[in-house]
Amino acid sequence: MKSIPVIQYAMLCGLLSILAVPVAKAADPGRQAEVSARGALVMPFELKATTHIFTKTQDGGVQQVVTKKAGDEHQIHLIREHLALIADHFSKGNFAEPANIHGANMPGLAELRQAKAGELTVSYQDMPNGGQIQFSAHDPLLVQALHKWFDAQISDHGADAMRGHKHANMMHMQ
Repeated sequence: MKSIPVIQYAMLCGLLSILAVPVAKAADPGRQAEVSARGALVMPFELKATTHIFTKTQDGGVQQVVTKKAGDEHQIHLIREHLALIADHFSKGNFAEPANIHGANMPGLAELRQAKAGELTVSYQDMPNGGQIQFSAHDPLLVQALHKWFDAQISDHGADAMRGHKHANMMHMQ
């Protein structure tokens, strides 16, 4: 039997572990069009002029919405206004906006709605080209719900959404 060198074995194990991570399945184009149409009724900014970036963290995650065109002050203003408002709603357990866009049965949504005061921390912050909402929870079930909720949004928003990743306290797009 031929042996595999340690370095090649380690690289193979690393590759297999990456491939084993569940990836959000893209919604069919009909579903994405439906979500986009409903989103236009809830989100004041143009979905096609922005990118939603969802970064999972150990204690929750970060949702960023940024303009595709640098310096688009109109879209930046609309993004910031909307995210600040929904972050306030989310901090009070009100997830009506995502339910109106993605449907009441959106993965993770029921658990997020049932979180008791103080179990889910939500905060908004401006970014140079948009804004972001930081979500954190100590309860692993709430963190899991947030991650499922992020996956569903990535799937539903299609080309207008992407995964991000956190590295050394900085957010990056994948």
